[in-house]
Amino acid sequence: MDIVGTALLLFLIIDPIGNIPVFLAVLRGMTPSRRRYVIIRELLFALAVMLLFLFAGNALLGVLELRQEALSIAGGIILFLIALRMIFPAQYGVVAQDEDPFFVPLAVPLVAGPSVIAVLLLLVSREPGRVLEWLAALILAWAASAVILLASGSFYRIFSERGLRAMERLMGMLLILLSVQMLLDGISEFVYRLLE
Repeated sequence: MDIVGTALLLFLIIDPIGNIPVFLAVLRGMTPSRRRYVIIRELLFALAVMLLFLFAGNALLGVLELRQEALSIAGGIILFLIALRMIFPAQYGVVAQDEDPFFVPLAVPLVAGPSVIAVLLLLVSREPGRVLEWLAALILAWAASAVILLASGSFYRIFSERGLRAMERLMGMLLILLSVQMLLDGISEFVYRLLE
C-alpha cells in the first residue's frame, strides 16, 4: 500500500462521518466554543494513542510473541465487525452528559478504536522500514477526520442524519472488502507457514 491508500484505509476505519451523530449527542449541552475545545482535545488524545501503537507496535508484538498472520486475521475480523456496524447501525446508547467526556468515549474508542490500532500494528509489523510513510498516512487520515469532526454541526445541517447514514453505509461496504482481503491474507500466510 502507498501513503494515500493507507491514509484512505485509516480514514474509513476512523469513520468521522459515522461518528458525527455520536459526537453531537455527547457534546449536546455545550456552547460552540467549549464543544470545539473538547473535540480538539479528544482528537489530540486519540492521535497520541495511535502514535504510541505505531511506534511501539513492534515491541508490543515481540513481548506478546504474536505472529503477523494472527494479527492480520484478528484485524480482518475486527474490521469486518466494524464495517457491519456501519452498514447495519444499532443504537449507540450514547446519552448527552452534563460534564465533558475525558478520553472516553470520544478519543477512545470512537476515534482511536481497536480496528485502527490493529491496522497500525499490522502495518508496522509487516514493513517496519516504512514507519515514516505510515506516520504520514496516519497524520493525513487524522487531519481529514479532525476537519470533519470540527465541522460536525455544519455537516449534520447539510446532509441530515439520513444523508450521513447513507455515506457511512457506503464506507462500510468498502471496509468489508478490505477486511475480507486482510483475513484472506492472514489465512494464506498461516497456511504457507504450515507448508514450509
